[in-house]
Amino acid sequence: MRIGELAAAVGVTTRTVRHYHHQGLLPEPERLSNGYRDYTLRHAVVLARIRRLTELGLGLAEVRDVLADDAGRDLSEVLEELDADLARQEAAIRERRARLRALLDAELLPDEGPVSPELAELFSGMGQASDSPMAAKDREIFALLDTAASPEDRERLLGALRGALDSPAAVARAHEAYALLDALADAAPDDPRVEEAAQALADLLPPEMLPAEPVDHGHSFLRAFYADLAPAQAEAIRQALRIASEERR
Repeated sequence: MRIGELAAAVGVTTRTVRHYHHQGLLPEPERLSNGYRDYTLRHAVVLARIRRLTELGLGLAEVRDVLADDAGRDLSEVLEELDADLARQEAAIRERRARLRALLDAELLPDEGPVSPELAELFSGMGQASDSPMAAKDREIFALLDTAASPEDRERLLGALRGALDSPAAVARAHEAYALLDALADAAPDDPRVEEAAQALADLLPPEMLPAEPVDHGHSFLRAFYADLAPAQAEAIRQALRIASEERR
């Protein structure tokens, strides 16, 4: 058989056959005097077995183990491992679908994209329709922390935010602080309004969100955060963190 005839007989492409040759899975046949490969029935049998194994989900390295005469693992061992791996994937998919369903059913889809249902609910309570640029930046930071923080830190953060925004009055104060910060977009760092915005923000910061040690304003994350703000806004937040830390002591 020519390579095209072999591929057609087993239901694969000639490119697949050549790839299996390259990977050492399918032995290359002898060439005829005209230079063409001459495939035998044995090649078709092996190729069909490779196809069945890959369709079960085995990787090529695992297929190589199964096909090996001596050094390979037993087929049942490989399939048991594959079955366990598929079970883990199924569990992960079920968990992800449950999270997606919770977001869709509750219609909690913030502009920042998919976040945890807990944070999406918090965003909803804060008034997602707010057009405050600083509120939008705040939500982006919360979404970042929701993704990157450890489960313990994430739970602590969400608990602190829920506690700080547990009433309509608290939410209104948060929007007032955002408005004060928005007004500093084109201001100088020594603008007298900076102090007012800093105090309003400090009054909102729950103690649980402050580090136990003095705030390191040179930390790489804070440097990047400040760089994303207008100079006066960054100065107001620096002062707010200092005020809140001093009041905590």
